[in-house]
Amino acid sequence: MNIEVWVRALKAARAGADVSQEGLAAEIRWSPSTVAAIETGRRRPTMEFAVAADQALGTGGLLTQLLKAADQERGPSWFVPWRGYEQQAVRLRAFEACLVPGLLQTEDYARAVISTGGLHPPGTVDELVAVRLERQQLLHRDEPPHCVFLLDETAVQRPVGGPAVLDAQLARLLEVAELPAVRLHVVPLAVGEHAGLGGGFVLAELPDSERVLYLENAARGHVIDDPGTIGLIERKWDSLLGEALSTGASLDLIRKLKVTP
Repeated sequence: MNIEVWVRALKAARAGADVSQEGLAAEIRWSPSTVAAIETGRRRPTMEFAVAADQALGTGGLLTQLLKAADQERGPSWFVPWRGYEQQAVRLRAFEACLVPGLLQTEDYARAVISTGGLHPPGTVDELVAVRLERQQLLHRDEPPHCVFLLDETAVQRPVGGPAVLDAQLARLLEVAELPAVRLHVVPLAVGEHAGLGGGFVLAELPDSERVLYLENAARGHVIDDPGTIGLIERKWDSLLGEALSTGASLDLIRKLKVTP
């Protein structure tokens, strides 16, 4: 479902309740210009707006649910299935060889990654960055998934976006590592060859103990539930975790790489 469907639902609900744009704005204490901008597609509705409109129009939470569905479909179509699994997961294990994982990226770092090569127009870059930052909210939920991130040392040394952007990104890693449900490890360059040199991956465990795997290549990502493939990746995970520094040593390494204290 795209956002145009949500806008039509809002207009239908407003018409059914016999409430004008100005009347809705007054009821939910938003400006009439904002309501008009949302209904003409010039501004994307926020979840707060949807909740307020539901209450004002007596729609029983319909607009909120439709907006959640629309938000799930933002970004590349092939990524939509993984977003659903990511949000449901009770445990996430992620390895990245070249970059900081998307769930840990700062806005500037994410923008540098997404905009590189000029593959997307500016508007698309803005949207993809917004989606990436929204995904990170799962780390701050009341009951977040237990997350373990493994990063090759290359990922924390590569100056994506320039030295200042990398420095801010390293600071973010140190902040996120303090969250109770997050563990962070670095595989040091001194290890040499290791099981993750073929590329990154994410393993998700769902509430029913089902396991799914996310793999990404140069063109798109794939969600895999094949037990044999998942078993192979889990063996790679165990090998990588055995080569990685402890959490404390990993954070000490990141602190040493930071330019500013």
